[in-house]
Amino acid sequence: MTIRTILVDDEKLAIQGLQLRLEPFDDVEIIETCQNGREAIRAIKTLKPDLVFLDIQMPGFDGFSVVQGVMEIEPPLFVFVTAFQEHAIRAFEANAVNYLMKPVDEDKLADTIERVRQRLAEKKSSDEADRLRGVLSEVAPEAVETSEDDAEAAGRYEKLINVKDRGQIFRVEVGTIEHIEAAGDYMCIYTGDNSLILRETMKDLERRLDPRKFQRVHRSTIVNLDQVRQVKPHTNGECFLVLDSGAEVKVSRSYRDVVARFVH
Repeated sequence: MTIRTILVDDEKLAIQGLQLRLEPFDDVEIIETCQNGREAIRAIKTLKPDLVFLDIQMPGFDGFSVVQGVMEIEPPLFVFVTAFQEHAIRAFEANAVNYLMKPVDEDKLADTIERVRQRLAEKKSSDEADRLRGVLSEVAPEAVETSEDDAEAAGRYEKLINVKDRGQIFRVEVGTIEHIEAAGDYMCIYTGDNSLILRETMKDLERRLDPRKFQRVHRSTIVNLDQVRQVKPHTNGECFLVLDSGAEVKVSRSYRDVVARFVH
């Protein structure tokens, strides 16, 4: 059995070191590496790995936020790679979650991979979800509380938007929207490979979108933060956001606080 694996750490050298230490394990296939929590959540939901090596202490979306962010799918096994305090490690152990202390010891890594093999052989998704919830409730209760509040809030926002354009009605999944640009009482909705015109004001459309994902970056532009791939500084305190499609969106100085969440 091949163990499809994702590595998550905000330090490139840490990822490279772990890659080298995993090379002797023929059944471990590294399918992706991520350097922040947002990337990790996207990769886990898209690639559905068997195993994730996850750094706990990352800026922005930390390891606990990543775990909580994928709880609605069948969760992978998590190996926490951490320099965390001792009481948290005991909690990981009690809940049958694997962990490694930094710097990673090769013998302990071998023991961990063996534990992962055993867990994958007997794994049941509901059991794994319960274990992970146990970890979060013990060592990061604020993550659980926040997620419950977020889940309630998310229900208030649109998942699909009906757009009448060129005599047809298109049902657009909100998550596929990259950015939105205003032109008077019309909105131009970009989904990466398509663009549609919606007759609605920026203010009204903004009310329908989840503000945790969709943020104004310019007087006439809203961006889906999950679609941002790069931040490019520009002159006079302005910058550009590079999106999944390669499109670049200008961020005005008035909205620099939006960019701050990408820069740690």
